Amino acid sequence: MTQSVVIQVGQCGNQIGCCFWDLALREHAAVNQKAIYDEAISSFFRNVDTRVVGDGGSISKGKICSLKARAVLIDMEEGVVNEILQGPLRDVFDSKQLITDISGSGNNWAVGHKVFGSLYQEQILEKLRKSAEHCDCLQCFFVIHSMGGGTGSGLGTFLLKVLEDEFPEVYRFVTSVYPSGEDDVITSPYNSMLAMKELNEHADCVLPIDNQSLFDIISKIDLMVNSGKLGTAIKPKSLVTSSAGAFKKRQEKPFDAMNNIVANLLLNLTSSARFEGSLNMDLNEISMNLVPFPQLHYLVSSLTPLYTLADVNVPSRRLDQMFSDAFSKDHQLIQADPKHSLYLACALMVRGNVQISDLRRNIERLKPSLRFVSWNQEGWKTSLCSVPPVGHSHSLLALANNTCVKPTFIELRERFTRLYKKRAHLHHYLQVEGMEESCFTEAMSSLSALIQEYDQLDATKSMPAEDLPRLRVAV
Repeated sequence: MTQSVVIQVGQCGNQIGCCFWDLALREHAAVNQKAIYDEAISSFFRNVDTRVVGDGGSISKGKICSLKARAVLIDMEEGVVNEILQGPLRDVFDSKQLITDISGSGNNWAVGHKVFGSLYQEQILEKLRKSAEHCDCLQCFFVIHSMGGGTGSGLGTFLLKVLEDEFPEVYRFVTSVYPSGEDDVITSPYNSMLAMKELNEHADCVLPIDNQSLFDIISKIDLMVNSGKLGTAIKPKSLVTSSAGAFKKRQEKPFDAMNNIVANLLLNLTSSARFEGSLNMDLNEISMNLVPFPQLHYLVSSLTPLYTLADVNVPSRRLDQMFSDAFSKDHQLIQADPKHSLYLACALMVRGNVQISDLRRNIERLKPSLRFVSWNQEGWKTSLCSVPPVGHSHSLLALANNTCVKPTFIELRERFTRLYKKRAHLHHYLQVEGMEESCFTEAMSSLSALIQEYDQLDATKSMPAEDLPRLRVAV
């Protein structure tokens, strides 16, 4: 069994990470009721004998003694990490695997990338090496960060270059939360643009998440609950309820519930690596099958059922309806409509009591309504994990390499251009040592080249599919 290390960077990254570890523990507790340290739980957790001082306390077999997350927590402000260390998950994190500062990055990519990057590079390397040493077969680094702030965008993308140089054979999966147009960080278009260049160059796969899409999903849950539709009800002590027990008002941004949806994405993404199934998909197979060209590594994700992720009681979706939902724009975690765009490839990761025949039937049913690039008409990758999410019979995560991600990048470029042509706030960046105006122009060129690649693919939409001769097998 392979292992993966999660690196949480900045406020957003650490809050989502905290949600992920909470859900992962709940899931393994439901499956592993005898509390045996097995291969499934070892993929993301170490078993440690806390009575042993130093690093000699790792236990590879037997009863669970004390679980430690394979995680590195990084933030240039202490607030969120301190909150985690005082919360219910405080014992899950190794205190030697934390890096914090006091001052913060001030919503400035240059401070996170140039200042804190060089200041903490050795410490970061030391923590990463220590995490790698505790793995028998390290397969993947998961980086969780946001694009709009200073630490997540700056230090988060600096980290990718460090990982590429130090661990070139280990896959780098990045979950990037993109700011909405109404973001309260004025400089977020600069930070996002500068971070995009680094993602283009140093990530293997990027799962872009749009804050607005998450907020819209939570708003739909609000409407369902308030209308009492289909017997919908909020579960007690739910992540979508406030401390007063009432549903959060729309005006408040319910970040806990939004983070919970992203954490569930990661939970489903890693399910095949953690549990057995009749058709398992290794994490490296995602990159191998879904990324036909190095730069086009942005995968649009959709989850179904969505509403259950926020701890809402709704009747289970029928299996076929679940597959249909995964391709509708309402279930995408970025604002996109994949059905009206071009697919390069698509992965379906199913959990629960689902048969291979169900998978094949639904793919054949949906294929006529989906446009695949002419040279990859059979671009499907599928996996079946026998362990469903806690409390549900089945779930589906769809990952699509689809040109529908392009409008997100175009909107980012437009927001960046509005600020940059006025040179607003530029001096805050240029006064940072090592930061030059060419960093902005190069980042702009990098994103424009990426958009152009998607444009070229979209131009082939009307081309007929290549009818390739197939090998006939005599029966």
